[in-house]
Amino acid sequence: MAARPLANRRIIEALLDSELRRTRDRRLLLVHARYDDSSPRDFTVRVDGAQRKVHVSDQDSVLGIVDAWQRHLAEKDDNRVLVITSGVSVAQLGWDVRAHAVGRRSLGVDRAEIVKQLFGATDLDPRMYRETWLLDALLEAEPVAGWPRTGSILTRDAAVRALVGERLGIAQAEGHDAADLDADALLAWSRTAAGPARFAELKEAERVGLTGWLTETVGAAAPTLLALAVEGRGLDAMALGVLGSVLSAPEAPSGASFALGGLFGATLRSPEDLPPYTEAVTGTLARWIAEAEGSGPQGTEARQRVYAVLDRADQLAAAAGLTQTLRADPLLPSGLRTGLRDLAAELDTPAQAAEAALGRVLAHQLARLYPESCEAAVMAVRVVRWLDEPMPAVESVAQGVSEQVAQWGWADRALTVLVAGDPIGDPAVGQAYHRLITVARDRRAALDAQFATRLAAWARTAASEAPGGALLIEDVLEKLAVPVAAQAPPLMLVLDGMSAAVAAQLSDEIDRRVWTEIVPSPRPGLPPRRQAAVSMLPSVTTISRASLLTGGATSGGQAVESAGFAAFWQRHRRSGTLFHKGQVGGAEGHRLAPELQLALAGDDTVGVVLNTIDDALDHGQEGEGTTWRLRDISHLLDLLNAARGYGRPVILVSDHGHVLDRSGPEDAPMKVTGFKRARWRTGQPTEGEVELNGPRVLEADGTIVAPWREDIRYTPRKAGYHGGAALAEVAVPVIVLVPSPELKPADWTVLPSERVVPTWWRARTELQAPLMETEPVRKARRSTKKQEGEGLFAETMVAPEKLERTLGERVIDSDRYRAQKAFVRRPPEAKAVAAVIDALADAGGKLTPDAVAAAAATATGRSQRNAEIFVVVVQRLLNIEGYGVINLVEAGRTVELNVPLLKEQFGTEER
Repeated sequence: MAARPLANRRIIEALLDSELRRTRDRRLLLVHARYDDSSPRDFTVRVDGAQRKVHVSDQDSVLGIVDAWQRHLAEKDDNRVLVITSGVSVAQLGWDVRAHAVGRRSLGVDRAEIVKQLFGATDLDPRMYRETWLLDALLEAEPVAGWPRTGSILTRDAAVRALVGERLGIAQAEGHDAADLDADALLAWSRTAAGPARFAELKEAERVGLTGWLTETVGAAAPTLLALAVEGRGLDAMALGVLGSVLSAPEAPSGASFALGGLFGATLRSPEDLPPYTEAVTGTLARWIAEAEGSGPQGTEARQRVYAVLDRADQLAAAAGLTQTLRADPLLPSGLRTGLRDLAAELDTPAQAAEAALGRVLAHQLARLYPESCEAAVMAVRVVRWLDEPMPAVESVAQGVSEQVAQWGWADRALTVLVAGDPIGDPAVGQAYHRLITVARDRRAALDAQFATRLAAWARTAASEAPGGALLIEDVLEKLAVPVAAQAPPLMLVLDGMSAAVAAQLSDEIDRRVWTEIVPSPRPGLPPRRQAAVSMLPSVTTISRASLLTGGATSGGQAVESAGFAAFWQRHRRSGTLFHKGQVGGAEGHRLAPELQLALAGDDTVGVVLNTIDDALDHGQEGEGTTWRLRDISHLLDLLNAARGYGRPVILVSDHGHVLDRSGPEDAPMKVTGFKRARWRTGQPTEGEVELNGPRVLEADGTIVAPWREDIRYTPRKAGYHGGAALAEVAVPVIVLVPSPELKPADWTVLPSERVVPTWWRARTELQAPLMETEPVRKARRSTKKQEGEGLFAETMVAPEKLERTLGERVIDSDRYRAQKAFVRRPPEAKAVAAVIDALADAGGKLTPDAVAAAAATATGRSQRNAEIFVVVVQRLLNIEGYGVINLVEAGRTVELNVPLLKEQFGTEER
């Protein structure tokens, strides 16, 4: 007797649904099959819209069949159907039984027909008739809601996709479903708890069939992944793929093959299975890393996935004794930690070694997912570069505050980030950072000590009539705001407490495509610099801010500031309106107060005081973490956008700077008498303090004691302090921005973003010519002779030694250049063109148009009013016969020089 096929409830339901429609009065169904003992024998089925009770009886003999039928008849229930599964031939049954059976015969179980019925199809893919594993699986795995309707013909692909979704639970894996099944979806599925376990529980024939189809659909990575799932290692599948990628690389260490065998075991059928698997894993991981860089819940979730996989890979490597072997891996978290430790070991060496170590850290594939750690590493190397510079000196108050804004404030910015430490928390890295901070602070303390000495001598006589070469805070309106106002009424934003370090942070975020920074033109041969003013003494708000906003040395609160601001502009035949805290924010539904909006739309010079920084320091919170961004300052972005909309220049200025608290929780204030605020007092100075007196000291009858050491305070602990004599407190940064270069005063020049940062801020390979002071400029600075006492200079240029001709000089001396000039109307000066060529060449071939124009201005002493037009004229000079020696790229935001083509066109190859 042939083996009977196995039937379950779903098969019986399908037979009843198809057969009883034509013979509603029949109550007996004979089926050539064996009933599955795990299926219920009594149930209800809907047939042609009506509910019918069903009882299934499995019988092996004619007598058993007859007896079951007789007992069924005795129940006298016309709605009840008896289903008898049996291997008895219908010919052995008498007609008294056969006559009552549906079709008067024993029905066979045709799985293909039933599958068609379940999918609502009229025909099947011919291949499915030969794949009994697929038909059985489709019958067994039918979901409660039924299989989806796929059309008149059920294709093999559609059937298997539906089966995969139901059997493997793909629909629950990371938002994927069976319709978009690929390697990413399958790898995401491997990380679910239930998916791999469900696959492992399937019958072997079904596992083999699904593995074959997934290999065809997903790729050659499927067999290894599914083999890991069968072994119960699905959750480790991606982590193992990461390690497989590392250990199978051409540069893999010796013994890698042995380690691979131990990690994968019997799941690798052959060495050829590993490459496609590791490629799929690393490809998926790379996409996850890209997603993890995004913000919001999706980026957070992607980061957690990446961390989970790579941390597990590190754990597996440690368990296999591979930690040391993989210490420098560019993907594992342990490799990033190793890179940071290697960098830490180089921080006591010259900058070149530290830069090389930093390059390896930033090249790590996880660097983008650990931005705080990488930022701290970058800042550490910047501090090393700064320490590699010759020890600077404070030659005057004017030079000191200028250097603080241009150079030393950037060091403060780096140290502020570095003080927060490495978020990964490696002790060796933390110790190295601590040593570096100590050395840098010693240098800063030396500069502050020198500055305090200069400040004490300068303050005795310094006033607007004799500023000693310095820009005084009470003269900012007269010397900077008034010339700007002659072009258009400015918006003056006073960021109370903004230090040079904070100004450096904020200026990095200013969109240079929208705003152009401008400064008064420097003396010929000197590069332009961001402006820096000297605060009043002590460097506190009630004195410095009042003096800034009234245009004279005074003290007072908001009423004095508002009246003085209006009076100053009235003296210049203009109207001025000042807004303080509480007058800036709008009512519900409005970003800015209507009075402020109205003033910005008018012709008044508008001043706005923003207290966010000073308030944060006073209340124990210095920004978010260690940085100040534009959005961290309440209303700042709204005001900048409004100013741009109304075509107003913007003057970002402070009233004083600040020092951050460096004390520990147990450190008490310095015990002194006569203290008035956190950083100034009366009495006699001690170590770390200086006595200040003169017309600029507007407290305590003109004589105070102020500390220059950052770690001295006289009051309870706060996040930061001001009022002292340190450079960070006294130097006031001034940033002047215009929404259009046409609003630049005639005797002012553009300050390109490349010139804002100091030379040591960037890697040696990033240094750009406009950032660097040339040797003639340095000689000019060293040869400067002082007049009128402290800080008033008459700079005398010294004839520099004749250096080898630069590329730019060789170009302008060539016959081809002289011939090309004849075709350009009113060409720029030759030395301006040479300076542009040299600046671009030294910068690696790319600069902004503003930086190109600034390089020309430095060489000639004359600024270019329109940088873009100047670049176009230089293009006409150098782009012979249309060849692109100089091009504007990135939508006109970058000037690009093709150095090899330049040399070829002008015959200036070096000999």
